[in-house]
Amino acid sequence: MSSLIPEFSLAESRPIVSRLIGRPTLGRRLWLAWRRQPLALRVSLVPLSLLLFVVAFANVLAPHDPIRINMAAALRPPGPQSLMGTDNLGRDVWSRVLFGARVSALVGVAAILPATLLGIAVGVTAGYFGGWADEILMRVTDIFLAFPLLVLAMGISVALGRGLTNAVAAMIITIWPTYARLVRSQALSIRSRDYIEAARGIGMNDGWIILRHVVPNCIDSTLAQASMDVGTVIIIIASLSFLGLGAQPPVPEWGLMILEGRLYLREAWWMSTFPGAAIFITAWTFTLLGDGLRDRLDR
Repeated sequence: MSSLIPEFSLAESRPIVSRLIGRPTLGRRLWLAWRRQPLALRVSLVPLSLLLFVVAFANVLAPHDPIRINMAAALRPPGPQSLMGTDNLGRDVWSRVLFGARVSALVGVAAILPATLLGIAVGVTAGYFGGWADEILMRVTDIFLAFPLLVLAMGISVALGRGLTNAVAAMIITIWPTYARLVRSQALSIRSRDYIEAARGIGMNDGWIILRHVVPNCIDSTLAQASMDVGTVIIIIASLSFLGLGAQPPVPEWGLMILEGRLYLREAWWMSTFPGAAIFITAWTFTLLGDGLRDRLDR
């Protein structure tokens, strides 16, 4: 009787089982990939997606012109007509907060990207070549790191003059040493690896080794640091605008909105509260994103 029952090995039964069960659907595979990510990364992607949506569609989402003055509607409290109320010039706070997200996002990218590239260039040069190049570049870096970020940014902004463009330039000058130090420490470790010695042994020049091996191995930690620093840049730019050194009226920038609402905190608390909440949520989102990326890349 047993000879009449076909025998299957484990290897032969796997295709049959996979056909019976079926492959996971695309939604299932995406869900499993999502569950495998660090909690900080998963949590940050929700407000980050919302922020990107607001930046892309601010023109559609905003019910009013963010810079149009309407004195008849000045200091109107939050309600059906104005979700976040109006300011002292009758401008819709909700519309200005939405457009402020676009300004803050552009400012963050405009400051972080050049600062990161400059920091990578300085850090790789100092760490890979060492010697007098390392000494000179790191002593210059130490001069910038000796000052608190906000104090140094204020001083540079005063020297360059008021305006959002000059505030971004001040942030680039202020924040690049952070990346230079980070990349240098990694370049010092990478240059002594066996594959670097092998590349030198087969006649590869330093430029090829840096672009092919050193820089790619520094990207992960730099990306995580840059993600966290976007929130820092947004806070400092808002602080400069609050001090009158950044964005100038009538630009709908969050720090400037807080500045304009400081005289109306008792009768019109919404003028400063909602832009301040937007700064907090955005900075928290990017900090959480950086932590999540660091956890993910360290695996």
